[in-house]
Amino acid sequence: MRERLHGRDEELGRLDELVAAARDGRGGALLVVGEPGIGKTALLSALTGPRVIRLEGYEAESAIPFAGVHRLVLPLRDHIPGLPGRQQEALQVATGLADGPAPDRYLVGLGVLGLLAAAREPVLGLVDDAHLLDAESLEALGFVARRLEAEPVAFVFAARDELPLAGVPPIHLRGLDPGSAATLLRSVSGERIDPATAARIVAATGGNPLALIDLAGELSVKQLTVADEPIPVGGRLEQLYLRQVRSAAPARQEWLLIAAADSTGNVDLVRAAAAALGLPDTAGDEPDLAGLVELGRSLRFRHALVRSAVYNGVPGAERRRVHRALSAGAAGLGLVEQAAWHAAKATVGTDPDVADRLEQVADLAGRRGGFRSRANVLTEAARLTPPGPVHDRRLVAAAEAALAAGAAGLAESLVEELTADTVDDVTRGRLISVRVAHAFFTGDPAIVRGAGEMLAAAACFSGHDVAAEQDALIMAFNRLLPVERRNTDVPLPTLGRRLLDGAALADGVAGTILRAFGTLLLRPYREAVPELRAAAAVIDSLTGADLIKYGLVGVPLHTALWDDGAIRRVVDRVVATARDLGSLQVLDTVLWTMSLSLLSIGTPRESEEHMARVRRLRRALGWDAEHVVNGALLAWSGGPRDQVEAIADGALAVGWGGVHAAGVSALGVRDLAERRYVDAYTRLKPLVDAPFLHVTPVNYGDFAEAAARSGHPDEAAAITATLEEIAAANGAPWATLVARRSRALVTDDEACYAEAVDLPGPPVERARAHLVYGEWLRRVRRRREAREQARRALEMFEDAAAPAFAERARAELAALGTRSGGALPATPSGAPPSGARLTARELAVARLAAGGATNAEIGAALFISPNTVDYHLRKIYQRLGITSRRRLGGYLG
Repeated sequence: MRERLHGRDEELGRLDELVAAARDGRGGALLVVGEPGIGKTALLSALTGPRVIRLEGYEAESAIPFAGVHRLVLPLRDHIPGLPGRQQEALQVATGLADGPAPDRYLVGLGVLGLLAAAREPVLGLVDDAHLLDAESLEALGFVARRLEAEPVAFVFAARDELPLAGVPPIHLRGLDPGSAATLLRSVSGERIDPATAARIVAATGGNPLALIDLAGELSVKQLTVADEPIPVGGRLEQLYLRQVRSAAPARQEWLLIAAADSTGNVDLVRAAAAALGLPDTAGDEPDLAGLVELGRSLRFRHALVRSAVYNGVPGAERRRVHRALSAGAAGLGLVEQAAWHAAKATVGTDPDVADRLEQVADLAGRRGGFRSRANVLTEAARLTPPGPVHDRRLVAAAEAALAAGAAGLAESLVEELTADTVDDVTRGRLISVRVAHAFFTGDPAIVRGAGEMLAAAACFSGHDVAAEQDALIMAFNRLLPVERRNTDVPLPTLGRRLLDGAALADGVAGTILRAFGTLLLRPYREAVPELRAAAAVIDSLTGADLIKYGLVGVPLHTALWDDGAIRRVVDRVVATARDLGSLQVLDTVLWTMSLSLLSIGTPRESEEHMARVRRLRRALGWDAEHVVNGALLAWSGGPRDQVEAIADGALAVGWGGVHAAGVSALGVRDLAERRYVDAYTRLKPLVDAPFLHVTPVNYGDFAEAAARSGHPDEAAAITATLEEIAAANGAPWATLVARRSRALVTDDEACYAEAVDLPGPPVERARAHLVYGEWLRRVRRRREAREQARRALEMFEDAAAPAFAERARAELAALGTRSGGALPATPSGAPPSGARLTARELAVARLAAGGATNAEIGAALFISPNTVDYHLRKIYQRLGITSRRRLGGYLG
């Protein structure tokens, strides 16, 4: 039977509801936050479930990546063989059970989610002192907590402060209400307390339960009553515990100090250190001094304030002596990370040997995928390193690891400690790269100088590291793409020459990519096509980590070649690989990039589906997903023009020239759809007059239509001729389709119209070919044929979710005397497409299921558990009135 907690009925009610929901298969998580002694541990102890897994954070393990995950996984390890192979490998590498490529921390989180979902009974995870967990474990568990949907799993975290657990609702514990506090006080006090005195004592302690219990036992009623202000709970309690400790024998006090300095509760380590300090074996035989310590399979202080009192109650020299003993003991037990951590705690000033040991621990953290821990340990290693090249190299490495972990603030503070003029060339190049990456990560206006800064970084690597120089040059081109015309630091011919020089340094993937982009920047398009194709072929041959590193380069390469099918293939491969490896930050980038590309090579409907995936992914990562706005998609979808313009202008002000150009060109296309040809011409002309590499040519067909129908036939003819040259050079059906449609608009040649509608290419481009052909047929009074073309265009526009063009097609049909409703076309079975009835998540699940994916494969693809997949499939079947996934294909068309 549960022992009653005074004044915590509301909090216990919320926690009980969480546990009850988990028992019913609806998982969730809560975070209990409050000051020391406020009752967090008591709340957690009051919770019960069929299977309870307890986990505590320890300061000495806070720099060991996935140490918390390791302890959590141990009771569930029998389920590891049932996980997908990548998740098994990620868990084993992260917890040090196997060697292998560093796993992404989110893939580790997905493995933990799979283990919890595989348990045969409801699981209650209780994480106390969560603020002391290592950063990787906390992030992985936060990922798990946000993905609990249809799992019989509940998690409760307890911490002193708010934690980076976005999406996990907090419960803020305050002091007990006066009535409950007084009741608790009377139950623990050995003296009779009248109501007025009790009220004064409650006010003095702020209703803190631990203060009421322990201070009431230490001080008399009179002493408590005369307090004029709230008692400083932490300090007063520490003094209380310290007095109790000092009443013990000297050997017992030293033993407790060793235990407090260790913090992990490792009894073997404490005994080893005690022996090293010459303490008798009996020093820890009766450690339960005044109920302050519990000793069993592990050692546990009654409260964190007890440990704090013991540790802080002695001089620093004494603490360092104990840490040296613990370091030696940990080394003897093979605890490499803890040995280095204690050695650092025992050091004053610099110590190159200890710094070297810390760097080894940091390297081990990196191999496990613990980049935040690597950053923290390298920062400590740099602190212990004398000034010079090694110190600078460690600080830069720490900043690189911090950025890899998404800790932009830490990365910035680390690089601020270094001056580029005082470091060696290679370190300077790395320092510049970190600063550029930080600017792009945080959206700093300095992004406009990114390309030039990366050229400077490449110059630093020159003569020292060819691979680093070539990668920096590729990054210079990549940093140019998001800012486009806002690039202010390097002329494009200068960049092109530097890329070609870099290509000559070494053959291979990087050299081939540099040669392609350098040629694109410097030579006529027809001369660049062979080099672009060679680079595209290299990208298409990559797999695994190499594909993650270079795969996104395939998007501008294939866009320059007007190969819409290849863009889809390379993005699909990068998405699958990033998903497989758990590289969710890469996945976020590629999904966002594809959402923009699909407005040219696909449909607005597909673009919105990718944006929905970005939002879901960012929620899973704990990022803000509610402000993910694709201005270009908003324009295509009929959003308010002023909003699109505000998004575009805001992006331009920061330096995101590519986002601005995408929004402006999308509004130009919408002008065309609404027959506002003069507006479209005015909007698109500045972009066409100052074209940017491979991006602007995609809009040449739009400008040709705008110019042809706004009284600028010469410009329409000139841009059409350019399109024909591009199509002749690359032979791409997409380019040929747009060129033939544009030539038809310029010449009114029916053969060009007819050829355009028969060519393959992006769905919206094909629909537009049908539309303009139908408009021409109506003008020459061939109404029946015109209706066929307009009706076909309308079906395609509605299927693509392009409302402005669909309305133009309806208007055309109306002019032909044909009534047209706005309903979506029916599937072969007569049911409406699933997109009209399913949520974005359900649609994603349905498509994968219809394609033959198993529940486990769908879960891995969408970063949810198989239980959640099954939950969504049951809802899908119910909504569509079907009973199996075999019939899903008909509803998806």
